[in-house]
Amino acid sequence: MELRQLEYFVAVAEEQNFTRAAERVHISQSGVSAQIRQLERELVAELFDRSGRTATLTAAGAAALAPARAALAATEAVGQAVGEVSGLIRGRITVGMVLGCTVTALFEALAAFHRAYPGVEIALLEDNSDRLVQGVRAGTVDLALIGTATANPAGLDALTIVSERLVALVPPGHPLAGRRSVHLRDLGAHPIVCMPAGTGLRTVFDQACAARGFDPVIALQAGAADAIADLAARGLGVGILSESMAAGHGDRLAAHLIEDVDTPALLSLVWRPGHAPAVRELVAHARRAFGRETPGGAHDGGR
Repeated sequence: MELRQLEYFVAVAEEQNFTRAAERVHISQSGVSAQIRQLERELVAELFDRSGRTATLTAAGAAALAPARAALAATEAVGQAVGEVSGLIRGRITVGMVLGCTVTALFEALAAFHRAYPGVEIALLEDNSDRLVQGVRAGTVDLALIGTATANPAGLDALTIVSERLVALVPPGHPLAGRRSVHLRDLGAHPIVCMPAGTGLRTVFDQACAARGFDPVIALQAGAADAIADLAARGLGVGILSESMAAGHGDRLAAHLIEDVDTPALLSLVWRPGHAPAVRELVAHARRAFGRETPGGAHDGGR
C-alpha cells in the first residue's frame, strides 16, 4: 500500500468521479483507475461501486475513508514538522527597524535568537514606519519595529511595546515655557520641529491637527529625537516628541503634554499572520526582552 494510492482513493471518494479525481491529482484517469485497482487487490475488497454514473463507496470503502484521510494528514504533519525544524536550522530572517531608533531590547532579542538558532541569517533594515509596514505586508520584511498611531495595523499581528502621549518641547524663555498646559491652538504662532511624514509620531500629530482644523507650520524635520531636541533648544521651533523621547532633555527644555492630543504614539512590533517558525521564535524572544525593558528605555530614537 502506497500513500499515492490513498491519495487517489480519497480524491475519487470526494469527487465521486474518476475523471475529476484524475484532474485533481494531475495524472491520467487510467493511472488513477490502475492504482485504485491495485489498492483493492491488496485490501482484498472492492472500494467503489462502479455500476452507476458516479463512483460511490462500498461498505469497505466507507470504512477505509477516515483512516486514509488520517494517514495522509499524518504524512503532511511529518513534512510540516521537518520543515519547521529546517527553517530554524538554516534560512534568513529580515527585521525592520524605524530610522534613528536605538532599542536595546530589540538588539537583545536578536542576540538571544542568534544564540539559539545560529544557522538563521539575520538581516537588519532601517526605514520609516510606513515603508516598513508595506514591506511586512509584501513579505520582504518578516518582522518590524515601527512607530504607529494604530494598535493593530490592518492585516498584521502586533505587539505594542510603548504607548505614550505627545509633548511640546521649548527652551527657557520661550512664550510657551511657563504655561501650565499647552493645546494645539497654542502652537499656531510658532514653527514646528518634528519627525518626517511616514513616521508613527508624525502620523499621530498630523491626524490630531486635521481633526481640529489646525494647519501647523512645519519648519524643520528630523528622524532622530536628539536632533529634534537640539533644534528646539536652539530656538528653531517647538519640538514634538513623545514623553519618553523628551525625558532626557529636561535640563535644557520644558516639556508640556499637548492636552488635546489624546491618541498615543505607539512603538510596536508587527508581523504577518501565518508567519514562519523563525518569525514565531523571534517574536517569543522579543516578548521576553521587552518584558524586561522599562518604557523609557525602548524609546531612545525616532519613530
